[in-house]
Amino acid sequence: MPARTKRPAAVVLEGLGGYVPAGKVTNLDLEGRLETSDAWIRSRTGIHSRRFAAPGEATSDMAAEAASRALASAGYPEIDLVILATTTPDHPCPATAPAVASRLGLGPVAAFDLAAVCSGFVYALAQANAAVLSGQHRRVLVIGADTFSAIVNPLDRNTAIIFGDGAGAVVVGAGEEGQPGQLSAFDLHSDGSCTDLIRVAAGGSRMPVNAETSDADRYFSMQGKEVFVQAVTAMAESSRSVLQESGWHHGDVDWLIAHQANQRILNQVAGLLGIDPRKAVIHLDRVGNTSAASIPLALADHAPRFETGDKLLLTAFGGGTTWGAGTLTWPPIAVADPQQAVNERTKPWPTPQPS
Repeated sequence: MPARTKRPAAVVLEGLGGYVPAGKVTNLDLEGRLETSDAWIRSRTGIHSRRFAAPGEATSDMAAEAASRALASAGYPEIDLVILATTTPDHPCPATAPAVASRLGLGPVAAFDLAAVCSGFVYALAQANAAVLSGQHRRVLVIGADTFSAIVNPLDRNTAIIFGDGAGAVVVGAGEEGQPGQLSAFDLHSDGSCTDLIRVAAGGSRMPVNAETSDADRYFSMQGKEVFVQAVTAMAESSRSVLQESGWHHGDVDWLIAHQANQRILNQVAGLLGIDPRKAVIHLDRVGNTSAASIPLALADHAPRFETGDKLLLTAFGGGTTWGAGTLTWPPIAVADPQQAVNERTKPWPTPQPS
């Protein structure tokens, strides 16, 4: 555990990385199996294709790759806390974050998983912000990674067309008030009375998996229409709260980075907030809904379009139900293309060196 340091004036984004697996699944690939069509999927979701992890490729593999890129983007600083937001850990026990930290050569740092489904990255970023502001930690690696292809029924048209796999990561650390990259405000909420809207019923202590477990309980399920309505309302309300706390007007927002769930949801959230839909970043068209990875992947994908000082509004809605929003200004950082091919490694991930 690092020694408690002087509390900083602000927390800033220092590095960013993303990774999506090579396996591309287009709408045409799904047409015969799901009795659907490319036109129907596009009109309902805005998704053209998604990426699936290769056989044997786990959440930790994708998380480590995205994290390695984020560390490179930040110049390989010393990390003392790792937070991994995921719904699909490598194992129910233990957590996946310590394994990722070890794989990256970070040493005996604090590391834990955070489960808030599609809101996971916003939740994790808020926790990282609080950890640094408290003086308890100096620099935090925040990862959002999910392998939804492992929990979605490939024959369920309601979910199989939507979800993809991927990982995104950021490095945040102590900074100065007004510094580009500053995390400005967060707003988080949940409603446990709506647990049935988004869930995997079996696999926990309430319903352990056994020989009698049905596919319906074993796989991910979602009540799409109800989720759509709640997601739009919740993300808009949470966004208004953080805009007010940040002292921003909706017209000040340069980019809206909402959870990449559905094109129509993104359009409606932008409309309710009075933000030009052209400012709403779209990444789901090529990778689908990547759950906790969707916001950092969208950031990494669109980073070349952002300018230093741009005001970014982040917002998400997920199972639990959970939702939240946050604001930040864009820093001057270099980011690798998350869809860049990764060759088979012949050596370990580079070990970060203290700055």
